[in-house]
Amino acid sequence: MAQPDELAENQPVAEAELSSAVAALTDEAVEQKERRRLLGRLVRLEIRQRGVKDLFRPKKAINWIADSVTNVAPHIAIRDLDTLIQHHSGLEGDALAERLIRNAARVTAGIGAAGGGVAAVEWAVTPSLLSAPVLLAAETVAVVAVEMKLIGELHAVYGRPVEGTGTQRAAALIQAWAERRGINPLRIGGSVAAAMGTAMRKELRDRLLKRFGRNLSTLGPFLTGAAVGGFLNRRATTALGAEIRKDLQADRKIIEG
Repeated sequence: MAQPDELAENQPVAEAELSSAVAALTDEAVEQKERRRLLGRLVRLEIRQRGVKDLFRPKKAINWIADSVTNVAPHIAIRDLDTLIQHHSGLEGDALAERLIRNAARVTAGIGAAGGGVAAVEWAVTPSLLSAPVLLAAETVAVVAVEMKLIGELHAVYGRPVEGTGTQRAAALIQAWAERRGINPLRIGGSVAAAMGTAMRKELRDRLLKRFGRNLSTLGPFLTGAAVGGFLNRRATTALGAEIRKDLQADRKIIEG
């Protein structure tokens, strides 16, 4: 296993690789075979960073997920309104929001199915079962990234694009995801680290713990995990999108009223 000094030296490179892989997983056009490859890449990155021993310690796993979400968030590409309208054949308003939620749910369902497919291989090859907990962590990070991208693009649809630097937008998206609410423009500012105070980090960890626990279903034997994981991810993303959309619609009515 790498020594602490070596891990610190390689950390920026590992974070860049992690961000690149997760960003690719948020793309609607990624084929399922490529999703499995990208999830496998995340698993290898996690093992390289943490080693096998920490994979069976829930607190360590959740800390890794929280750190990874924080590192990845500034690199999530949020499309502006014009790009979204063009990409979705002229759809606008509620119809566009509905399409974004549907597509994001399909992506997270695909990630769940990919995770379940990888898990099916893990069950068939006993020694690699050691990677099961880290597979869950990788899937959780990827799904959260897709959902934060959805939140940012829903804000664009309803006339409230997330402003600020990459780190400022990231902090706002993390807060919105953890709270399941629209972004408060007055809270945008500063760095991700500054925004992630004790209370906010606890809220993020609690939300991640629920998601991580739910994703245990993807480790069912053979392909049952793929089916269940895909279904649960689709349902959770759809519900989150509906909550954010409802919040943004309510705010728009107040502003227009």
